[in-house]
Amino acid sequence: MYFWVSPYKQVIELTKGIIVKKRKKVIVLVCAGLLILITFAAFFNGLVVRRYTVKTDKLNSGESFRLVLIADLHSHIYGDDQSELVSLIRKQEPDAILLVGDIADDKKPLTGVRLLLEGIREISPVYYVTGNHEFWLYSIEQTKDEFREYVVRVLENEYDHLKVDDINIVFAGVEDPDIRLFKEFSYDWAGEMEDAFLPLRSESGFKVLLAHRPELIDEYKKFDFDLVVSGHSHGGQIRIPLFVNGFYAPDQGWFPRYAGGRYKHGALTHIVSRGTSNPLFIPRVFNPPELAVIDVVGGT
Repeated sequence: MYFWVSPYKQVIELTKGIIVKKRKKVIVLVCAGLLILITFAAFFNGLVVRRYTVKTDKLNSGESFRLVLIADLHSHIYGDDQSELVSLIRKQEPDAILLVGDIADDKKPLTGVRLLLEGIREISPVYYVTGNHEFWLYSIEQTKDEFREYVVRVLENEYDHLKVDDINIVFAGVEDPDIRLFKEFSYDWAGEMEDAFLPLRSESGFKVLLAHRPELIDEYKKFDFDLVVSGHSHGGQIRIPLFVNGFYAPDQGWFPRYAGGRYKHGALTHIVSRGTSNPLFIPRVFNPPELAVIDVVGGT
């Protein structure tokens, strides 16, 4: 038996088939494009600027100052003669530059550190505290002297004053706990900090603590600080944005509480840098090296 098929129906079926195939191709291309973008974003390790604003009633309305925070450089060099990093810092026009430990590395030469310090010495006052890797160099006094040669204020369980316009700022710095490697067994790290910083209660001004290790925040909270800046955690190394802030950090272990970012403890703000180094042997995923910029502004 013979059945007649309308040519129009044949055309319609053929058109539908073409459309389905094109849709599949489009979906495949879109998925491939998204995969490429996600992969690029995940493994992008270019230096980024991360900005924070901290409001305080210790400043009058309209008053502000800017801090640049650098942590965990590990002697890494950006660009020719550290030019990329230095240029990026200069563009921020900071009132002070804060180096919060592991700027030097125990397995690399100090070339990257010297280039950085030479480049930033004329930008603004520079403050520095030790990290664990500086102590692992086992030449800590020589390392500190290297920093001082570039007019860096090395804070060794002590504090210093800086005036920006009419704003009084107090910068305090605590030695990394690995200072105990060079002290007697009975050395009381927390007690030394208490002796150094309890007098701050009678000081006026906005008070900033430079402290390499963020996981010791409960110790820092005992004192009269408005802002604590730290590093050490390297951003938890691997992140899943919106879900996991970091998978692993030194001295915090898996899923660290203080991987990186802003944390509030009552009136105290704690900002943890994700680090400025870019190691080749440990991948950073959704976690590019960063330069943290902190604007402290008057307000409530």
